[in-house]
Amino acid sequence: MILISHFWSFQPFHCSLTLMNSQIQMANFFFIYSFMFSLLATFTVTSATETDIYCLKSIRDSMIDPNNYLNTTWNFDNKTEGFICRFMGVDCWHPDENRVLNLRLSDLGLMGQFPPGIQKCTSLTGLDLSHNELQGPIPSDISKRLPYITNLDLSFNNFSGEIPINITSLSFLNDLKLDNNNLTGHIPLEIGQLDRIMVFTVTNNRLSGPVPNFRGNYIPADSFANNTGLCGKPLESCSIHQMKFDYSFKSGFVIGYIVFSTSVAIFFTSCCVPWVYIGEREKKSQYQKWWCRWWRGSIR
Repeated sequence: MILISHFWSFQPFHCSLTLMNSQIQMANFFFIYSFMFSLLATFTVTSATETDIYCLKSIRDSMIDPNNYLNTTWNFDNKTEGFICRFMGVDCWHPDENRVLNLRLSDLGLMGQFPPGIQKCTSLTGLDLSHNELQGPIPSDISKRLPYITNLDLSFNNFSGEIPINITSLSFLNDLKLDNNNLTGHIPLEIGQLDRIMVFTVTNNRLSGPVPNFRGNYIPADSFANNTGLCGKPLESCSIHQMKFDYSFKSGFVIGYIVFSTSVAIFFTSCCVPWVYIGEREKKSQYQKWWCRWWRGSIR
């Protein structure tokens, strides 16, 4: 009986000890997990911070900045957290974190091409390079450089070439402004499949062909103005546009042929007829001389 009572008195103590060990193991596991998560988060933030700083350095170094806006205001000697957030035209996700959210570099007189190192700004959602003197093509891998972009403004520059098909992979785009450049070729029709796009402008370029059918939002005709080769809703239908082009081409060909023929006739008349007249006079003069000589000989 004594042995049995001792056994039952030991049983609650054993259960309590087992429960305590389980709680200690769970606490250790939670501590290790929290430590690893914090370490990973710290590494991620540090890595993002370094890449964003490199991104801004590469933009400054790749641009010709005749007014020294970037050269004087983007000072990388400061190493405090969030120092790049005080740069001109730079918006960060948080004022004390070196992660770039938007870049607003419009109307600074910047020259050069599309900045190659901008993909290092890994969290960038807005880019405004409008009203500058940038030139060259829009990068063919722009979706790789700006994967999370929602607002892209490249208007009022000198960008040339075609609109790259890869731009249709920017699935987060809300605003795309490409007006007042020297873009040629067709507009990729797949742009119309971007569900989020609300603003799209390509006015004052040299684009041709049908315009995209935007299924998400209505894009007005003004957004395509001064591109004589564009057609399709909301512009004239492509068949009417093609008929006008054919008529204009044929009319121009006929008028050109008439003008050319008239010019050739006038040139021939002005250059050749006087010489024909002079030749006839010389022939007539020689004939008269021969006749006079013959008459004199016959009289004698």
